[in-house]
Amino acid sequence: MKIGILSDIHANREALEATLADMSGAGVERVVCLGDVVGYNTDPSPCIALLRAAGAVCVAGNHDRAVTRQIPTDGFSVRAIRAIAWTRKRLPPEDVAWLSALPLKTSVGDQLVAVHGALHVDRGCELVRLNSEDRLRRTAQALLAHPSGARVCAYGHTHRLGIHEYRNGELWEHDPDSEVALRGGSCYLLNPGTVGEPRTEERRASWMLFDTGRRTVSVRRVAYDDRAAFEKTRRAGIEPRRLLAIPAPVRAALQGGLRRMGIYEMVRRVINS
Repeated sequence: MKIGILSDIHANREALEATLADMSGAGVERVVCLGDVVGYNTDPSPCIALLRAAGAVCVAGNHDRAVTRQIPTDGFSVRAIRAIAWTRKRLPPEDVAWLSALPLKTSVGDQLVAVHGALHVDRGCELVRLNSEDRLRRTAQALLAHPSGARVCAYGHTHRLGIHEYRNGELWEHDPDSEVALRGGSCYLLNPGTVGEPRTEERRASWMLFDTGRRTVSVRRVAYDDRAAFEKTRRAGIEPRRLLAIPAPVRAALQGGLRRMGIYEMVRRVINS
């Protein structure tokens, strides 16, 4: 079976439509969404409709649960809170009900375990980022003990591509730009990056193709009209005008430089306030 894994759509219709079209062209038989269907952008209902039409298996992300008031917005950025408030006012009851019913964790048979944040955490798992070796190890160990028997866990939340292998107590990272053959006796942690809310210089949507028959994982990137998508967020008042006034390639380069200097979060808070 070919499983298409995607995450962090964040109400970006253009990105999701392009991603699902690419999945169809690749022969994907099952779509798995790792949460954060909504937030940041302006097409939450169309994105929900697209996922439902695709018969996607979905888990809840922190933005999904914040929109449905299942968790508070403590710790969210000013921009995220603004988008959550905007979405709450416009999401119809049937879409709220669909988001509210999403599980925090789920399995696709004995092939794959899906979670938004971290598998090793029970309460609040959608809020935990697997952004350290210790957390990756702990989720890998939780995967080994998972009742499904799956040896692949897909997670999102960080908006960063990642393929990690855990074997005999050792953890290492594979190059996401190369097809990875999955070895027996190992377990794997897969992060497909983000469909609709890029945080790096790479603006294309990304997703992962997990071929359970061939036992391989590969990353695919999809171009879409990001200018149209993010212009809608500006018109809606979600994205600060002064940030979107900077051309996307320049904005991405500035963000990369600020991260390398270690001051990105501080500058982001100032811009988003």
